[in-house]
Amino acid sequence: MTTETESPTAAAYRNLVTATIGFTLTFWAWDLIAPIASWYGDRLGLSSFQQSLLVAVPVLVGSVGRIPAGALTDKYGAKLMFPLVSALTIVPVLLLVVVKDSYGLLLVVGFLLGLGGTTFAIGIPLVNSWFPPAKRGLALGVFGMGMGGVALSGYFTPRIAEHGENLPFLVVAIALAAYAVLAAFLITDRPDRPVPTASLAARLGSAARLRVTWELSALYAIGFGGIVAFGVYLPTYLKTWYELGPTDAGTKAAGFALVTVVFRPIGGWLSDRVHPALVTAVALGVVALLAIVQAFDPPLNPGGTVALLVMAAGLGTASGSVFALVSQVTPQAKVGSVTGIVGATGGLGGFLPPLVMGAIYSAKGSYSIGFMLLSDLALAGCVYAYGRMRGIRPDDETPDPHRTKVPATSP
Repeated sequence: MTTETESPTAAAYRNLVTATIGFTLTFWAWDLIAPIASWYGDRLGLSSFQQSLLVAVPVLVGSVGRIPAGALTDKYGAKLMFPLVSALTIVPVLLLVVVKDSYGLLLVVGFLLGLGGTTFAIGIPLVNSWFPPAKRGLALGVFGMGMGGVALSGYFTPRIAEHGENLPFLVVAIALAAYAVLAAFLITDRPDRPVPTASLAARLGSAARLRVTWELSALYAIGFGGIVAFGVYLPTYLKTWYELGPTDAGTKAAGFALVTVVFRPIGGWLSDRVHPALVTAVALGVVALLAIVQAFDPPLNPGGTVALLVMAAGLGTASGSVFALVSQVTPQAKVGSVTGIVGATGGLGGFLPPLVMGAIYSAKGSYSIGFMLLSDLALAGCVYAYGRMRGIRPDDETPDPHRTKVPATSP
């Protein structure tokens, strides 16, 4: 097993790079519908709420699916799970070509497309096992940059679609097929990783009984949930409120996603030096403040742009720091199971806001209430992270009395 003084091996970096590429591609597939949701809306005559539901369904399934994906990764390893899930994701990607004229079938395929969002729970235990504790924050943050697949989707999907409405799906399907083959050769599980012998239900139950699992889940639902919510709904928000075209809205949404990608490893890097709970608290405090600013509907240039980008930085930082905390307090054999639950809750945190924003806009003609709700949640997370999580104990809430608390300040 890894130790504090051990240096990462070449195999560790190979697995990190390969997993990050796979995470990026599957996240692009997971987010294929959102950048062109307005196109589906115009084509099928959808309401704002119907568009919101269309982009939210993959988020829901991809989030819940992380629970079994993480537990199965603990049991069978990422060497099997990563190529398998990547290959299976090709099916719903290609089905989008077939069902584009039926809203009902689009919802069904969106349900299947959620499979692409489960790879997060596969990569986290893989990276966590290969890197020593002192390096895990940054390594997990780098892996988390794979959520930049949302930015790639926001930028490239509408542009590729301009050359053929089916072309984005074909491009992503080919990329996933190539990756699945490469991953089968390049991804390796750490030889000494602990393999659980208990049943899937028992392992998930054990992870669910840890108080820290749900505390981390709540924080991650705010941080990563905010990223997912903005990723899938920001193009619609910019098009509806600021009257941008689909391509321009997708480009700006991609910029938001890119900032979250850049700041996620920064959150992990900071958490290797300062207690991750403090990093989380500061990041969520910034989000709370800027959400209030955006609630007053500032002009897009420069006020709205600055507010949205700073929120992106805060959400990205918080996402990185929360999973740095996961790596500190979770036993290695349970990382996949805990990651599945935490990741699922984070994704679910991104499922409801698009629906809420769409419903609020349909009822009130304004998004201000939605941003004020985001501010309230971020402030609550800030207070809880600072007040409770700084004193969190490693492994579980009833540790061996000979263990020491995780230090609340940098070593």
